[in-house]
Amino acid sequence: MKDILIITSYYPPETGAASNRISHLAEGLQKHNYKVSVLTPLPNYPTGRIFEGYKGVFKKKSVENTVSVTRLWVYASNSKNKLLRLLSMLSYSFSLIWFFVFNKIPRTVIIQSPPLLVAFTSLLFLNSKKHKLILNVSDLWPIAGLELGAFKKNFSYKLLERIERYNYKKANVVLGQSEEILTHVKSLFPDKKTFLYRNFPDFKAPEIIKGPSNNKKLKLVYAGLLGVAQGIYKLLDNLDFTNIEFHIYGNGAERELIEAFILKNPELSIHYHREVTRKELHKELYKYDIAIIPLLNRIYGSVPSKIFEYTRLGIPILYFGGGEGETIIEKYNLGWVAEAGNYLELNSKIYSINKENLSFSFRKTIQKTALQNFDFQKQLSALLKQL
Repeated sequence: MKDILIITSYYPPETGAASNRISHLAEGLQKHNYKVSVLTPLPNYPTGRIFEGYKGVFKKKSVENTVSVTRLWVYASNSKNKLLRLLSMLSYSFSLIWFFVFNKIPRTVIIQSPPLLVAFTSLLFLNSKKHKLILNVSDLWPIAGLELGAFKKNFSYKLLERIERYNYKKANVVLGQSEEILTHVKSLFPDKKTFLYRNFPDFKAPEIIKGPSNNKKLKLVYAGLLGVAQGIYKLLDNLDFTNIEFHIYGNGAERELIEAFILKNPELSIHYHREVTRKELHKELYKYDIAIIPLLNRIYGSVPSKIFEYTRLGIPILYFGGGEGETIIEKYNLGWVAEAGNYLELNSKIYSINKENLSFSFRKTIQKTALQNFDFQKQLSALLKQL
């Protein structure tokens, strides 16, 4: 049995695409006769506070779904203050260094990026001929931060670019969740070994037993992180609610703004259901006609994992984020697309959707397409050849 270590900043019981992706990978490798161990911080995302049951410890070790998980101390914060966020990332990096010094590290190591600094720490301290280092890149930083307005092209940005390049250089293999990520890596290191590793989910596809709702209004749903990148608050301020209901699930930095908007505009059909478990969400989604996947700005390299999650459930998608995600929706006929940032086109697109087109057979077709083209097990089998 081959040992393999996964280093990540996110892991269940934390919610979100990153934790789901890494847990699927860890459990998938374990089922293929790998002895998998995961190194991750004490759970704190997205609240920025250590979860109950994990407080007051420096390290906690457990076996979860047959995977050995070691959780290390972190200064937890989701503050908008950049210094506090930096301190949070550095604290986990220091915990990693401590772990590397006092523990034997398997030969094969998969490192999640971003955060850049955590990946940099891992690659710097594990860089040797005896380790095979695989960098799993889910978003392009610092480019994504620049496009979101979090960074400016100054000394700090140039430093992050140097860290990014170092990470790619030292990795033996780079996994990217989009073609754009791999294109970017190849533009810097043409000979670098890369592999397209999408954020495909790994759960049994349920049988679709319900068609769309009988409501006259179109029932639109968003589920996920309520962060700046998703732009749900701005979306609420620009949607035409004449013929729609909008339902929201999730948590994040914009939650209070969203709740205040709903209180201020009680005449609008907006319903905030807070955060639910992934299993509960899958059942809830069948109450709605369409799931919307928005991004405040088009982010190069980004392909929201919700595309693959929802289509496996047979949920039609309204995509409002541009880039490679838009291409996937159109290529596989998974729903509708509106130009990123163009709210007039978004409202026009919503108005043009005929509820008769949201048939049971359309949902079945979407699910069939997902099962044929977004298969986690096939992708994992191809990845095993890289390990």
